Amino acid sequence: MENIIKPDLRERVLKKGLKYPTDEELIMLLIGSGSKDVCVELLSERILKVVDASDQDKLVPELLKIKGVGQSKALAVAAAVELGRRRTCHLEAKIKCPSDIIKYVQNYAMKSQEHFLSICLSGAHEIMNINVSSVGTVNRTIVHPRDVFTEAIRQQAAAVIVCHNHPSGNCSPSQEDIETTRKLKSASEILGITLLDHIIINKASYFSFVEHKML
Repeated sequence: MENIIKPDLRERVLKKGLKYPTDEELIMLLIGSGSKDVCVELLSERILKVVDASDQDKLVPELLKIKGVGQSKALAVAAAVELGRRRTCHLEAKIKCPSDIIKYVQNYAMKSQEHFLSICLSGAHEIMNINVSSVGTVNRTIVHPRDVFTEAIRQQAAAVIVCHNHPSGNCSPSQEDIETTRKLKSASEILGITLLDHIIINKASYFSFVEHKML
């Protein structure tokens, strides 16, 4: 066993993808090396045990108790765990009303450019995935129905909710937003994938086309 990860691990992952390595090998890729006294393989095993056993808010302190783990390694592992949590916390969440979706897309309200999202839902209205369909400028994004429904078709979604942020802070829909919604509604009817809502968000609030009887 060596104190740094073997080059062939990186090469194998680059060739086969990130689904290929074990959990221990993923941690090896994160930390990059072991310590003076602990090889990288053993250190990764110890880190994984702590990750599996610790609450999120106690993870960094528990990682720092491991010999060979300093602040940089502890924060790198904790950041990766948190990023994974943020990207998957929405899976299978059931959407019963427009406000239910907000907490899963609120991070996009902080963006300085408009991001147009398509949220794919199952027949039971459970979230299957959240996709970025288009990224625009500070006050405009151009989206085409194919950008919105390509992923929904691929995932065999029963319905979609579309959402975009207004960096300006005003949630009211523009005439372009209204026209885009109309086009998406027509496309959804042709494809047989229900368009449930179009939601506009900012840092503090949201606008729902359904709640305002505009869809």
